[in-house]
Amino acid sequence: MPLSAPAPRAHIHTRAISFTGFEREDGLFDIEAHMTDTKSYTFGNDWRGQINPGEALHEMLVRVTVDAQFVVQQVEASTENSPFQMCPDITPNYAALVGLKMGRGWREGIRERVGGIAGCTHITELLYSMATVAFQTISPLRKHRNNRPDSDTSHLGKKPVVLNTCHAWADDSPVVKANVPAFYTGK
Repeated sequence: MPLSAPAPRAHIHTRAISFTGFEREDGLFDIEAHMTDTKSYTFGNDWRGQINPGEALHEMLVRVTVDAQFVVQQVEASTENSPFQMCPDITPNYAALVGLKMGRGWREGIRERVGGIAGCTHITELLYSMATVAFQTISPLRKHRNNRPDSDTSHLGKKPVVLNTCHAWADDSPVVKANVPAFYTGK
């Protein structure tokens, strides 16, 4: 169902974010993020001069390479457009994430290694969601290759990590009853 019709308004800002997951020929997985911030009007910038409508004030890219256990093997970050000349200087710091595992503690691990002045707010924010993209890339692919439905978690033999993380996966929902009946608490 679409959103309701908005009140009269003028477009001011667009943040566009895309995430893409890839399986590599060497068995690793690349998760990539691309973010841009644009305005609908011309404005001045102390470093770049005039920034025109649709021209990116911020443009950041990140590639995180993980193994099948979601352990970070490599990180590459790039700042293509920024409001300050020094912004791209921080991108090598993201190599500090190598060895960190996507899953419980992912955000805390990022904050410990590249939080605050050790990183870039925009790149760090992209990294938070990259774990979800990695899971959406790798886990469904495994199920597909084993001819199992995407929502099947019964093969795990333990409480599914998605249980009670949202409305559909509530322990008393029909989704849980159909997919992991051992953890169903409804009537």
